[in-house]
Amino acid sequence: MTNTILPTVRLGNDGPAVGVQGLGCMGMSEFYGPTDTVEALATLDAALEAGVTLFDTADAYGSGHNEELIGPFVRANRDRVVLATKFALERRADDPTYRGIRNDPAYIRSAVDASLRRLGVDVIDVYYMHRRDPAVPLAESVGAMAELVAAGKVRHLGLSEVTGAELREAYAVHPIAALQSEWSVFARDVESSAVPAAAELGVAFVPYSPLGRGFLTGSFAAAEELAADDFRRSQPRFRGENAAANLALVEPIRKIAAARGATAAQVALAWVHQRAEVHGLTVVPIPGTRKRTRLAENTAAAALRLTAEELAALEPIAGQVAGDRYTDMTFTSAGRD
Repeated sequence: MTNTILPTVRLGNDGPAVGVQGLGCMGMSEFYGPTDTVEALATLDAALEAGVTLFDTADAYGSGHNEELIGPFVRANRDRVVLATKFALERRADDPTYRGIRNDPAYIRSAVDASLRRLGVDVIDVYYMHRRDPAVPLAESVGAMAELVAAGKVRHLGLSEVTGAELREAYAVHPIAALQSEWSVFARDVESSAVPAAAELGVAFVPYSPLGRGFLTGSFAAAEELAADDFRRSQPRFRGENAAANLALVEPIRKIAAARGATAAQVALAWVHQRAEVHGLTVVPIPGTRKRTRLAENTAAAALRLTAEELAALEPIAGQVAGDRYTDMTFTSAGRD
């Protein structure tokens, strides 16, 4: 399939118009092994030319490195780029493995200022709470985020990995433009409460890892094939017997791809795009890539429509996946639903 300019949709009831597929920038800084910075930056330019306008980062990616990396690109194309970043995952320079979660108002105020400095911009288009800390009242956190909108530091608010009940609670404090959570042929737990709530409220859904962290592309079959510092080595779905069982589940995707002259990645992404019609809400997946060739492959998937028979063949997959999305599911929506 060849690349086409992406159509646009709106994030939330009053949010920005964006290309129907965004770009996750996390892997350009860490988590997925070595990266080529020159190629990664070229991928940003190629994405924009293909109609991708939603660029997704977070202060935790590379402990600020990712925001600094994409900052010049954002500034050079500020009138065309919809910039999304996040707060809440706290990291420590003296312990690279540490992951804390902070939702308190004081932390939120300091985090946004730090992100603005690293990005070199005056305002963030979509500011997400990356993870929810149940110990902090949600109204306090969203209230602090709403203050950022009033101060002109943030245009629109987003949440990540919250349940349907939490989304409704947050929306009662301030409109939410987008809900970001993992959603793919392999991961459908968000459909229990988060997706229906988003559809009800008019909140756009932004699926991260729509390619199952690369597993659905067929580029690797087990954690042992990945770089030594690739974080997927520790994820349950990629290890041992789980990986072998899950690899067999990719076969229906491969068969459809072969029959359609597409790739497995394009079929998996097409499935995510068609969730918009199935559930009656805006869906803007943000597959991450560091290569222009993958970018072209991914964006082309937006034009691929799967038939009812093909969708039926993919329907049972998620229920058969072995292993959880994360080693610790406590801070996912599924862990609180």
